[in-house]
Amino acid sequence: MPLWNDPTLPATTRVDALIDAMTLQEKTGQLFGVWVGASDQGGEVAPHQHDMEEAVDLDALLPTGLGQLTRPFGTVPVDPALGALSLARTQARIASANRFGIPALAHDECLAGFAAWGATAYPVPLSWGATFDPDTVRRMAAAIGRDMRSVGVHQGLAPVLDVVRDARWGRVEETIGEDPYLVGSIGTAYVQGLESAGVVATLKHLVGYSASRAGRNLAPSSMGPRERADVLLPPFEMAIREGGARSVMNAYTDTDGMPSAADEDLLTGLLRDTWGFDGTVVADYFAIAFLKTLHGVAADWAEAAGTALAAGIDVELPNVKTFGTPLVQAVTEGRVPEELIDRALRHVLVQKAALGLLDPEWSPKPAALDGADPDDPEALRGTVDLDRPENRQLAREIAEKAIVLLTNDGTLPLAGPRRIALIGPNATEPTAVLGCYSFPQHIGVRHPGTPVGIELPTLVDTLAVEFPDAEITVARGTGIDDGDLSGIPEAAQAAREADVAVVVLGDRSGLFGRGTSGEGCDAEALVLPGGQQHLLDTLLDLDTPVVTVLLAGRPYALGRAVEESAAIVQSFFPGEEGTHAIAGVLSGRVNTSGRLPVSVPRGPGSQPTSYLGARLAHASEVSNVDPTPAFAFGHGLSYTEFDWSDLTVDTQEAPTDGEFTLALTVRNTGDRSGTEVVQLYLHDPVASVVQPVQRLVGYTRLELEPGEARRVRVAVPADLASFTGHDGRRVVEPGALEIRLAASSADARLTARVTLTGAKRHVDHTRRLHATFGQEPVGRA
Repeated sequence: MPLWNDPTLPATTRVDALIDAMTLQEKTGQLFGVWVGASDQGGEVAPHQHDMEEAVDLDALLPTGLGQLTRPFGTVPVDPALGALSLARTQARIASANRFGIPALAHDECLAGFAAWGATAYPVPLSWGATFDPDTVRRMAAAIGRDMRSVGVHQGLAPVLDVVRDARWGRVEETIGEDPYLVGSIGTAYVQGLESAGVVATLKHLVGYSASRAGRNLAPSSMGPRERADVLLPPFEMAIREGGARSVMNAYTDTDGMPSAADEDLLTGLLRDTWGFDGTVVADYFAIAFLKTLHGVAADWAEAAGTALAAGIDVELPNVKTFGTPLVQAVTEGRVPEELIDRALRHVLVQKAALGLLDPEWSPKPAALDGADPDDPEALRGTVDLDRPENRQLAREIAEKAIVLLTNDGTLPLAGPRRIALIGPNATEPTAVLGCYSFPQHIGVRHPGTPVGIELPTLVDTLAVEFPDAEITVARGTGIDDGDLSGIPEAAQAAREADVAVVVLGDRSGLFGRGTSGEGCDAEALVLPGGQQHLLDTLLDLDTPVVTVLLAGRPYALGRAVEESAAIVQSFFPGEEGTHAIAGVLSGRVNTSGRLPVSVPRGPGSQPTSYLGARLAHASEVSNVDPTPAFAFGHGLSYTEFDWSDLTVDTQEAPTDGEFTLALTVRNTGDRSGTEVVQLYLHDPVASVVQPVQRLVGYTRLELEPGEARRVRVAVPADLASFTGHDGRRVVEPGALEIRLAASSADARLTARVTLTGAKRHVDHTRRLHATFGQEPVGRA
């Protein structure tokens, strides 16, 4: 047995032997992917022709091996069982075509569920953030990973760990929120779940993508080193250190003139040498070629390849463009050292070894095809279910936990209304609950004759079930972004004749201008698209109570509705079970527990801003522009009430390497069960460099029955007060601090004033990252 096939040997020994045996062309063959689409007939995959790349000749490539297969399930609609068969047959062909029998690593998208036809469409990441519930997100990711692994996929391109810096950016829906601790803790939970299923999680996008100027996709980023270190990098640190992520994807953007794909200090110096990351760095799609075509830092494909390799990128995706013939020629001519190829190849092959792809007993047949007859493809059709009842139940649980009740004058929950006017462009649109990386919106829209593949009940459907005795009148009013106002009079009349008007507004997800939210769908201002604000204002002029429901990918300024709506229900693309969750909130069957992962602006032109700003980033007398949001980060109401009391601080002073311990009591003083989210903010009044007024450093969810109370104990390590100092190193400084126990970033309920003592202390990526929460019952009132 060749050394590289011996699973009893260390992976490094196996891989070193394999590299020594490979030709240059065989080495580079492992460093790129080919974009393919599985066959709906169960035959081998077909290379995907993309307008940014030339056609790929698989027959010419396979004798020297292939690193990855790009999106076999996420390219065209294909029955999952036949897709699994197609992938298995292709893997057998790939392994048999090269001297070493190495199959490809198959990757796919999984940002809001496995992006395959018929797979569960979960809520988008912005809804994950709204749950403030890592445990549930971890369970969701494990379910997604199990589905992917069962059909032969090894790597998932998620989660997105970009921290929102400008809500005009179209990809806000793909992010977890505007706070690095929330993004890091929720994103790490997703990584843990996906990796627990044996799927390689890919952290996106390192780093600065979300800080692009004016929120324009791929625009340059102008952040300084402290913003980068203290806001954008911590989620990646956490997901690597605690999540065990095995892959990282570079950002498209440049920061101060340095494209991430060319940044050796970032992708090698920080990621590998400092943080100790030992996985693979994969290029965002076409990012290496963009070094030549968009960034202008490479004169030809060979220089682009050499620059990316030197920076630390291991794999070119989605297709071979620069890491093929141009790279081989550059090495042959001495322009690129072969040692750089060996370095990248070692990362790739060690990962393939860990996935069992170098083992002698490796089989291309995935678990979903166990017991199936591969010679009868039609008998397989419909036998693999990627949207099982337990998936849908989990999707509904997340959707329910993610809905945020912004305002409520007592109209909600609706008490047996006789007549409901259901108004707005998203009231009858099945796909209004889906983000741009869901299969129906990402791929399905290009195949209009193909069924959606999953059940997508509209809000009309679910309200009819929730309120069986009510008469529901439907009026569109206006479109998402067409500006057509001709239907507004009909909508107003429907509202006049109803007991309550439920107006359903928001976004249509899409790609590159096909939507109002999503990749390449950036906004000039945070005003509701099209004529939606006009529709909303017209309804607010009436005497009928107006409940505003938002199905959106970003927060919007809502104008008069902030004060005049009877209630506002905010949902960020809640997935296939989202309308059930919204109907449950409107009826009161579901008690809201979501909290805002992003601030909701008061005016449409306040960007870029976030709660995470220094003093001069907030309202002040030196500017006539007030960026104070209508609803702050962390805000969310419940149908019950909570009382916070009895704060005790065990230690008023602690050394810079110590911790503070404190406790408070939270009681449900209402008449129904509910969930309170205790948020922990740190305020540093005097620091050696400018600090945010406050920042989230911890949170916990408390589920309480009526009258029930819990004593919540919190240990706050001094490390959480660290920041990047004058010399670029992270420091904990002595001095006074405030630890704010809050219901949102604008609603501190209790404040502990404490002091760090002793010497200034430097910390690094091994610092403590979390406050520790404990709960114990107090009893019922």
